[in-house]
Amino acid sequence: MSWIQILIGVAAGFFGGGTLAYYLWDKALKKKKQKIIAEAVNEGEVIKKDKILQAKEKYLQLKAEHEKFVQERSSKVSQLEGKLTQRENTINQRREELQKNIREFEITRKEVDVIRENLNSQLQRVENKNEELEKLHRQSLKKLEQLSGLSAEEAKSQLVESLKDEAKSEAVAYINEIMEEARQTANKEAKKIVVKSIQRVATETAIENAVTIFHIESDEIKGRIIGREGRNIRALEAATGVEIVVDDTPEAIVLSAFDPVRREIARLALHQLVTDGRIHPARIEEVVEKVKKQVEEEVIETGKRTTIDLGIHGLHPELVRLIGKMKYRSSYGQNLLQHSREVANLCAIMAAELGLNPKKAKRAGLLHDIGKVPDDEPELPHAVYGMKLAEKYKEKPEIINAIGSHHDEVEMDTLLAPIVQVCDAISGARPGARREVVESYIKRLKDLEDLALSYPGVTKTYAIQAGRELRVIVGSDKMSDQDTEQLSYDISKRIQDEMTYPGQIKITVIRETRVVSYAK
Repeated sequence: MSWIQILIGVAAGFFGGGTLAYYLWDKALKKKKQKIIAEAVNEGEVIKKDKILQAKEKYLQLKAEHEKFVQERSSKVSQLEGKLTQRENTINQRREELQKNIREFEITRKEVDVIRENLNSQLQRVENKNEELEKLHRQSLKKLEQLSGLSAEEAKSQLVESLKDEAKSEAVAYINEIMEEARQTANKEAKKIVVKSIQRVATETAIENAVTIFHIESDEIKGRIIGREGRNIRALEAATGVEIVVDDTPEAIVLSAFDPVRREIARLALHQLVTDGRIHPARIEEVVEKVKKQVEEEVIETGKRTTIDLGIHGLHPELVRLIGKMKYRSSYGQNLLQHSREVANLCAIMAAELGLNPKKAKRAGLLHDIGKVPDDEPELPHAVYGMKLAEKYKEKPEIINAIGSHHDEVEMDTLLAPIVQVCDAISGARPGARREVVESYIKRLKDLEDLALSYPGVTKTYAIQAGRELRVIVGSDKMSDQDTEQLSYDISKRIQDEMTYPGQIKITVIRETRVVSYAK
């Protein structure tokens, strides 16, 4: 209840009439009305001032934006005017040059007309001379044909054939002479470098098989390894991917697999299981996983140790891992890591003898066979795949080319490439380094003999000295001495292009004449 209502109530109580109450009520309402009007007027003034200020700010903002737009348009117009002025000057300059060239051309054209007239007269005289010479030539040919009894075409063909045969025989003799001279001068230094390189590298032979023998103390352990109804041996084979052969061989278990890494994992896992004594499927899986990590760590450690021993730095970690993986890989019975180390040392020595960079040569020699230890199974040759791996891991172009070309899949671009190829052959083709399957060896010799026997005039062929020399016997009535030289050269080129072989093959062509008579 407000004070006005209280006042009205009090007045009504004292006077007891409605007139006074109405008077007071009306007066109070007028005062309140005046107060509200005053407050509304004040508030309206404030709002008016705010709106005026906002309008001024908006006006100033629009004015500034308009001035900025006008300024930008003015600058663009100025730039366009400048470009137009420059283009107009250029056009005027070109017009003046064109007019000058036209005047010079008009002068030159007159001179050309005079020169053309002189040339036409000289050409006419030359044509007349040519006609006279042609007549004299025809007359001379007729006299020669009458004297020799042959036509011009017949004489020409006979002359060409005689010159062709003579040039062919002289070319073959010249080629053989050059090749023999080059061979005599080059073989001496080449043999010296190769022999010196081989002498300075100590080599050893490591033979790997597809099986590993795991020795046990007693045959009682075989039953524990097999387990109830064979569950242990099945779990071990499933976890390692290795075939485990438990037979009557005393105190031995055979681990069979073509992957040496898997055989090593299986051998180490079996060793831990037998030593621990707890052999059951869950324990087998746990031990195999643990051994896999150990072997992976050993692979990386072997790669690092190899690069440190050879003094090769800056290799990508994945290349280091692949180098370590070579320890468990063999090629024709030769351990791949030992072979790569041997090739690296040979490359460094040979590069130093030839005045090249031995560090790059050693690096290329170590990496040349990394394509043989891939994590997946690519369909590319190992040299090409190794080149792609080296390119992927940012090796230098000369190293990449040496890796890819050491089996001639890629063209050689640098001097490192033939060094790696030669050192790979030295390490792989030396006696005792690799085991070769008898069937493939016999097939290679037979292919060599059949290739030479396919030439006309060849009667017999013999591959001797383990395929290092091919002797070809030809009929004396079918070939001349000059033909034998050409045959020897052709066979050597075809062997180089079509066959794969270690080292080099000597081709000897024998042509003999036998005279037989009987004393009666």
